[in-house]
Amino acid sequence: MRKITYLLLLLLTISACKSTKSTSSSSKKSPKTTTVSKINKTDAPESASIKNIIKTAEKYNGVRYKYGGTSKSGMDCSGLITTAYNSENIALPRTTGGLATTGDWVDVKEVQKGDLLFFATKKNSRHINHVGMVTESRPGYVEFIHASTSKGVMTSELSEKYWYFAFVQARRIL
Repeated sequence: MRKITYLLLLLLTISACKSTKSTSSSSKKSPKTTTVSKINKTDAPESASIKNIIKTAEKYNGVRYKYGGTSKSGMDCSGLITTAYNSENIALPRTTGGLATTGDWVDVKEVQKGDLLFFATKKNSRHINHVGMVTESRPGYVEFIHASTSKGVMTSELSEKYWYFAFVQARRIL
């Protein structure tokens, strides 16, 4: 029994952030909620909405990783993104896979604050299983916030070897 418990615990800590767990919600939505397809995309590099979204995400800095989590008691990568965007009444898909097809594709050299970065963290795989949000961007430098399975919600740089090689795509929601 101890070995099984140990193995399960080990598997949970090693597994990547691949929030594919589906969540059901009632069909009634708040009238203030905006779906992504209804958002007016602007060319402004940083709007007040994006500042608030980033500020909300940063409130969770240091929160432990929890698969399916969306609160201060635990957060996963897609939960962090959806919670941050929900602060501005923008409804996004709850899973990393759903987020990876939302918004518009952006070249990594053109990412702006609030854009989403997608990663494939499993060895020898290009299957997207992790997401982060750009918090700082200038030529040659991209910083993003995400929920790491090992360190919880944290900020990393895209230039770090691990993230650089795991990077798959960037998408713009706003």
